[in-house]
Amino acid sequence: MLITEMLPLFFQLCTTIMNRILIILLVQLTLISAASAQNLPEPETTRDTSSLLHVFKSGTINGHARLFTMATDNATGIRDYAATAIGGGLRYKTGSFHGFTLGIGGYFIYDLASSNLAKPDPLTNAANRYEIGLFDIQDVSNKNDINRLEELYLQYKHKTFKATIGKQLPDMPFINQQDGRMRATGIDGLQLHWKPGKNTALQAAYLWQISPRSTVRWFSIGESIGIYPAGLGPDGKPSNYKDALKSKGVVVTSIQQQIHPNLSIQVWNQFVENIFNTAMVQAELRKPVGNKNTLTGGLQVIRQDAINDGGNEDPSKTYFTKGGKSLVLGGSIGLEHQPWNISLNYTRITKDGRYLMPREWGKDPFYTFLQRERNDGYADVNAIAFKANYKLDKLHSKLFLGYGHYYLPDVENAAFNKYATPSYQQLNLSWKYDFQAFLKGMDIQFLFVHKSVLGDESYAAKYLVNKVNMSNYNLILNYTF
Repeated sequence: MLITEMLPLFFQLCTTIMNRILIILLVQLTLISAASAQNLPEPETTRDTSSLLHVFKSGTINGHARLFTMATDNATGIRDYAATAIGGGLRYKTGSFHGFTLGIGGYFIYDLASSNLAKPDPLTNAANRYEIGLFDIQDVSNKNDINRLEELYLQYKHKTFKATIGKQLPDMPFINQQDGRMRATGIDGLQLHWKPGKNTALQAAYLWQISPRSTVRWFSIGESIGIYPAGLGPDGKPSNYKDALKSKGVVVTSIQQQIHPNLSIQVWNQFVENIFNTAMVQAELRKPVGNKNTLTGGLQVIRQDAINDGGNEDPSKTYFTKGGKSLVLGGSIGLEHQPWNISLNYTRITKDGRYLMPREWGKDPFYTFLQRERNDGYADVNAIAFKANYKLDKLHSKLFLGYGHYYLPDVENAAFNKYATPSYQQLNLSWKYDFQAFLKGMDIQFLFVHKSVLGDESYAAKYLVNKVNMSNYNLILNYTF
């Protein structure tokens, strides 16, 4: 057996063994905590800080509860939806033992009230897109048994080096938490972080499983692609790559370098074995101007290339067309003048080919990204977006305005427009308030999104439903402790 075939099996075995050990230790922790609660604390002079008991008793617990109401107002004649979800989760992390710590965390969700999310729009037969993401997109009928083990990992830290193996939450440009519903995306794998110097940070990861946002299961890399709606293939027929892709895993490497006090650069490479490779270079500038102003700027280049057959030797079942490639160019210029932070942003996806990144894995890293829409699946795109943040410190509030124009290929050009979306304009308005005093740890957020067609052209309902000429309303209450 080849080494590349043995590695995933070896890591999977290690993870399985570790998961069982962690479950046993968690049970032990519960019993220890229950027993110790009946006794008075030991005097500091007699406490044994080298014992396993101390490692568990010096651990930390934090929790998160969320109430999320969402509603979508579609174009006239198209079905509207609404839903309210409530959920909560706990995380526990042990104290350190010679640099090693264990972590475990999970979350549950209940459907308090919702439209019939399983019922498609009668005019277009399109399924619900947004509200279903508050629950389990693979089982719309499940309203009260939505839970997931999100974190289960072993971590080692030594000075500026950190290694984490097991289930954890990601923070990478193309694989990230995309926490815009009830729960975030999770990954299962090995992550390494190292800072060899004050201005340099290195990162490497090997991932073998992903649990996408709005799901409860853990999937192999190939299985995780296609859980969300897959759009059209380049030939205009429905994409057929769900459950048809094979990959031994994802390898991510990066270097982040502070070249100058005002200039930083980061280089990322994401290799999805047997499917495609994505490389990104991003440079960002922060230059003080006067006493209170900071000029900001950024440049971004993303290059993608197919690997082998792009996931499947059958062209009708592959994810990335054999020999396919894409190129993305981005730029941003802005000004920070407290309490303001404003920027003008641009993204160009060239005609080389579709930019493809599984929507199950995270949100776009583009400067023009606004919540509730992606530009994955398109080629020959020009996007420009204005963003403004305003902080009201005395009122413990934050305001955000985002407005963008997204010029996409013709809806019937499937080779360049995977999701048959018309060119659109998008407006995002949000407000966040952090409670104080007795309710400290609680915040409330409101997000309003409106998308409409650019230009005067009329489109059939199938090109509008859940895409454009619609508004999306979100009211979110969080409590963290």
